[in-house]
Amino acid sequence: MDAQSPFESLAAKRIVLIVTAGIAAYKAPDVVRRLRDAGAEVEVVMTPQATAFITPLTLQAVAGREVRVELFDRHAEAAMGHIELARWADLVLVAPASADFLARLRLGLADSLAAALCLATTARLVVAPAMNQQMWQHPATVDNLAALAARGVVVAGPGAGSQACGEVGPGRMLEALELAGVVAAQFATGALGGRTVLLTAGPTREPIDPVRYITNHSSGKMGYALATAAREAGAEVILVSGPTQLPTPRGVTRVDADSAAEMLAAVMSRVAGADIFIATAAVADYRPQQAAQHKLKRSRQSVTLELTPNEDILARVAALSRPPFTVGFAAETELLETHARAKLEGKGVDMIAANQVGVAGMGFNADENELLVLWRDGSERLARAPKAALARRVVDLIARRFAARAGV
Repeated sequence: MDAQSPFESLAAKRIVLIVTAGIAAYKAPDVVRRLRDAGAEVEVVMTPQATAFITPLTLQAVAGREVRVELFDRHAEAAMGHIELARWADLVLVAPASADFLARLRLGLADSLAAALCLATTARLVVAPAMNQQMWQHPATVDNLAALAARGVVVAGPGAGSQACGEVGPGRMLEALELAGVVAAQFATGALGGRTVLLTAGPTREPIDPVRYITNHSSGKMGYALATAAREAGAEVILVSGPTQLPTPRGVTRVDADSAAEMLAAVMSRVAGADIFIATAAVADYRPQQAAQHKLKRSRQSVTLELTPNEDILARVAALSRPPFTVGFAAETELLETHARAKLEGKGVDMIAANQVGVAGMGFNADENELLVLWRDGSERLARAPKAALARRVVDLIARRFAARAGV
């Protein structure tokens, strides 16, 4: 597998940069530039006090998006308020993070757009402290940072050196390139380093005649998000994709397959080299017994279409004498856990991720989902989130269960 660029994992990531009050705010435009150069989308939020150090217009120019400042303005409800922005983000970076803002985070205050956003998001939160060295070393700041770190907040820096106040010591905000590296590292976990992941995604098309086919509503978004997450975790990823309009994730090898039979052939020819197989494709259960060679002409007569079952790709892989760690997906309309557990046991797979279809804003074609992940002696519910964030949580679960099975 080719070595990953240190910033490869930032491609197509959604980063919210929060700029708080401090002289280090002058570094914020370079932070935005570094993130965007690596392929990330960046939304900027400023505290009202930060505008005394750098103008929103400056940050808007480098971000290419309007900067948010006030909690209750015309954008908060009409466009992207703190809840929508919190859900949009894959990661929230506070840079610079002042002593005052860190104290507010520790207390869970929500008296500004920036603070409310941090409270409302489920995305990873990274803070880059910047303050006078005496403020940094004060017991209150030390306690606040310890409490935030215990909640999973990532503390990046600070560095040490001469400060704007004329003193020398710790408290300098990290440079933009260093911060971009810290942000990239939050996605590039390395949890599947050295492993090969074979993954299916998207729908299949089962031909009725040369112009018609049977298919389903799958967009492939969840599978492509999982391929991206597995690559970020350090795996070599082979994506066998049904017909979709999605771009191939960076660093992923894509193999196109139109029908279930083509997808099966593509999987079986590659599965021997895979450590993990993830079946997210919505493979058609049936295909026409006989596809017509010419277009079926319209008539007033009823037409009967005889269907025959397609082979179950997931069950075929799980039944191999030396199968990879196998993960299936189940889209159910009722009795979610009952049907998913039956699929887990009936197909002999290692893990099943199940979701309820027919829920507004989730599942097929949507950008969000929620999952119930099951394995033989456990389960975990993953709350509603953007599919990209959900994929990273699923890959983390897969990595842990794979390591437990392998005894590593």
